[in-house]
Amino acid sequence: MRTAARTGFVAVATALVGAVAAAPSGAWAAAPSGVRAAAFADARAAAPSGVRAAASSDAPVSWSAAPAAGRPYAYLEGPAGSVLQDTLSLTNPGARPLTVRLSGQGAPVSFAARTVTVPARTRADVPFAVTVTADTPPGEHRGAVRASAAGREIRVDLRLRVSGPRLAALTVEDVHVDTATGALRYTLVNRGTTVLAPHLAVRAEGVLGTVLDRPGRPLPLTLKPGQRATRTEAWPDPPALDSVTVRLTATAAGAAPATARAEASFASGPALAGAAGLLLLAAGGGGHAVRRRGRSRTRRAPAGANT
Repeated sequence: MRTAARTGFVAVATALVGAVAAAPSGAWAAAPSGVRAAAFADARAAAPSGVRAAASSDAPVSWSAAPAAGRPYAYLEGPAGSVLQDTLSLTNPGARPLTVRLSGQGAPVSFAARTVTVPARTRADVPFAVTVTADTPPGEHRGAVRASAAGREIRVDLRLRVSGPRLAALTVEDVHVDTATGALRYTLVNRGTTVLAPHLAVRAEGVLGTVLDRPGRPLPLTLKPGQRATRTEAWPDPPALDSVTVRLTATAAGAAPATARAEASFASGPALAGAAGLLLLAAGGGGHAVRRRGRSRTRRAPAGANT
């Protein structure tokens, strides 16, 4: 019995040594620069004492991609303007080399190598970096690292936390009124560190009172930190003849209201002609009244002299 058991144990050990030796001798050298490779053996040996038979090298196997150290997802944290690094582990348990293509999704991810050939029975650790741009707002952000090979894709969850104070600040700048069409041109600027969804209200006061009053409404845009957006607000029925002050008020969640103003004088050709006609009529009427008063005085003067 001891002899049979010892014989079976020796057979298993011999098979394991043979499997390790079968791993490609260039497994480390074949990996791209910066990619670490580790060979492993998953062999089974036949033994009469119930030891499982060795698996066929042609049996289908599944490769894997995951954050290094067996983590469920990649987690990175740092301030805006920094470069954060992590490692992706690619495991090829098969008997043939595996070429894996890497890419990022939802985040600016760069790799030590975009295409990695993982030797048989080898794990390759591929460093990657995420560049946090200077305009990235503080808070939680999501992305992914994607690995594709042999008609299959694996998506590794990437969670990024950008540190720093959260500040919402919005300004309205460069307000201009086109007196020919009434269009209002303006620029919104995100001066804070958070993404903003602005609202805009418009009000215009003329000589005789309010000529335009539009309550705040959401605009179809979002502004990233530092982003500028130049827009045009239509005013289809501006006054024909008036001097107005236009006020634009922009608001966003967490930000103080921002107001800017512009002065404009409207004077269309028909309005000017009408105004000139009214002035002439007024002047003519005034002259006629003066002449009537003069004639009345002239008539009264001789009558007084005769008495």
